[in-house]
Amino acid sequence: MYRIKTLNKISSVGLSRLDRDRFQVGSDLENEDGVLVRSAPMHDYEFPESLRAIARAGAGTNNIPIDRCSENGIVVFNTPGANANAVKELVIAAMLVASRDILGGADWVQEQAHTPKVDVAAAVEKGKSAFAGPELYRKTLGVIGLGAIGALVCNIALDLGMDVYGYDPFLSVDAALRLDRHVHVVKDVDELYKVSDYVTLHIPYTGATQDFINAEAIAKMKGQVRVLNLARGGLVNDDDMIAALESGRVAKYVTDFPDDRITTVKNVIALPHLGASTPESEENCAVMAVRQLQDYLLNGNIKNSVNLPNVSQEWSGIARICLIHKNVPAMLTQIMGVLSDDHINVENMTNKSKKDYAYTMVDVNTRITDEVAEELRAIPGMIRVRVLNH
Repeated sequence: MYRIKTLNKISSVGLSRLDRDRFQVGSDLENEDGVLVRSAPMHDYEFPESLRAIARAGAGTNNIPIDRCSENGIVVFNTPGANANAVKELVIAAMLVASRDILGGADWVQEQAHTPKVDVAAAVEKGKSAFAGPELYRKTLGVIGLGAIGALVCNIALDLGMDVYGYDPFLSVDAALRLDRHVHVVKDVDELYKVSDYVTLHIPYTGATQDFINAEAIAKMKGQVRVLNLARGGLVNDDDMIAALESGRVAKYVTDFPDDRITTVKNVIALPHLGASTPESEENCAVMAVRQLQDYLLNGNIKNSVNLPNVSQEWSGIARICLIHKNVPAMLTQIMGVLSDDHINVENMTNKSKKDYAYTMVDVNTRITDEVAEELRAIPGMIRVRVLNH
């Protein structure tokens, strides 16, 4: 029986997909085979020898030590697109509250209502102009990152009558096909900055994208631009954003990642990390994470891993060997050599690599003995060997 440890509350809709005859689930398990996590920090997490996979019910994986997982042969999954609609809807709300002072206006009306002897209706008619702002219609939106979320944002902004520019240096064919043909996809982000009334970020947080929006980027934007960050806090340099807000170059900054510094700055709208906080999103993420984790543990198939390539194949033998190894020359030759020397016939094989690591799945027509498994583990550069029986 596989042991699945939960580090956060995971939607019961997702957990119900695990066959309880084959999976034990709990938050206090030891020697776990898999982990289901949302936002719990794992950088100091002690990996047991038994741990084979971590599934993040969400897109971002900066709370997981990816490099350490790869070195230990632990597959890390995420759930791209599962929360895309929730974030898309919040982007629309963020653009609206960044344009028209809806939040400030609502608070002001409450103040009038709780002030003695104030005629609220009369006060509203007299004071409403202080909260006016521009429409989205016929304004230009710049979308940085055209993955599952970015594509949805682009398309719905077109429906709102906006002109839309998109930028993504790693735009895949699948992502491009999701985009409406009226989106202006640019190869230089500076072109997007130059024309956009609104700029929204939908890229992962990495060493390369840290402080993606900084003083240099802001200087290339239109004056009175409105910037939205519902992706990751570290994508925007706080000091540079504060300076831009104080100078008026940035009219409003909406962030879903408040901290002690940025939250109190004038013209900052700080949200309590609401991006994927809908019951539908949490269910979608949980179901997707569970399915991917289950398919890997039972069948060795990998889909939506952030540290290993996508590999899957139909069962075609008696046993399946799943090998995580360094992406180095002659590895396949050595693997096939071990199987050939032990007179094991290969029914099917798939091998793919992702940067420094590779994954090989081999279906064979006989049971694999412990001796053969140990021979495979002894190959230089081999990280993990799993044997599954059909």
